[in-house]
Amino acid sequence: MGTKTLKIRSRKAIDLSASAVVRTRLLNDHRLPLVVEPEAPDLEAVAWAQQNRPWVEDRLSSHGGVLFRRFDLGSIAEFERFARALCSDLYSEYGDLPREQEGKQVYQSTPYPADQRILFHNEAAHTPCWPMRQLFYSVVVAQKGGETPIVDCRAMYEALPCEIRSLFADKGLLYVRHFVDGFDVSWQDFFSTESRAEVEKICRENGTACEWTREGFLRTSQSGPGTARHPRTGDHVFFNQIQLHHPACLSAGLRRSLADLFGVERLPRNVSFGDGTPIDDAIVEVVNGLYDQLAVSFPWEQGDVLMVDNMLTAHSRNTFVGPRKVAVAMGEICRREDLES
Repeated sequence: MGTKTLKIRSRKAIDLSASAVVRTRLLNDHRLPLVVEPEAPDLEAVAWAQQNRPWVEDRLSSHGGVLFRRFDLGSIAEFERFARALCSDLYSEYGDLPREQEGKQVYQSTPYPADQRILFHNEAAHTPCWPMRQLFYSVVVAQKGGETPIVDCRAMYEALPCEIRSLFADKGLLYVRHFVDGFDVSWQDFFSTESRAEVEKICRENGTACEWTREGFLRTSQSGPGTARHPRTGDHVFFNQIQLHHPACLSAGLRRSLADLFGVERLPRNVSFGDGTPIDDAIVEVVNGLYDQLAVSFPWEQGDVLMVDNMLTAHSRNTFVGPRKVAVAMGEICRREDLES
């Protein structure tokens, strides 16, 4: 019987480098987001993300936002693996957003009425720590609207008139919240506890002043920056949540109604300069105008993933019609004391 010769084929290495398998482009003439698309439809997205994380980080620092399009992420579980490949330190607990049942470290988007716009903000900028990375995954595209406009916070900083920029930089901000039943998130959900003593302990640890009103409501006040220097790039950025807290950003009718119900001093949300002096409506009008001027918006496609640097980019959400679902992952915690002044 003759001897058979066994031929062994060596495995061919697959080049998953960014330059080999993806292409990039910009939307219009804006710096952000950078659109990244596979050259071939069968790209293994998670493996690519693991191998090219430094490349993605470099583009994110440059552009502030990266839009991964047509990466064929067919489920929230796949999105979570993709997000973890790009940001291993994902949040496990986040009080403001409900957890997405299909993922361990993925959240639902803000439960906000479809007919109301969510204004521009940097996630958790009003707290002692915040996520540096946010990833938004488009699961269901709305019939109309529902875009997630973004703004370059470096451009915002540069565009502000010098005197207004100096006020935000020098004074910082003071956020005041009244957790009133039926308005916004409850203190029980926000702090994930039913215990007042536990709430007080958490506030002490975070440097947050808190008190219980005679009616049993919780009042908190927390200092935060108006501008900041990005710890990785060194860029100065406009970094805060003034639009989500200042009453001038409410509709005139809602502002009057809330003032009539609670009084100007006891609005569910408010913000002043860090020394307690009020922020004039005219200043807020300038900020609002610049956000609108610098906003970049694009229609979602199903399966899109938008990754933003939370300090380089502010985000919002347009009104929409029909079902819409966007899942969110966040990670890489930054603490205020780690920032350069």
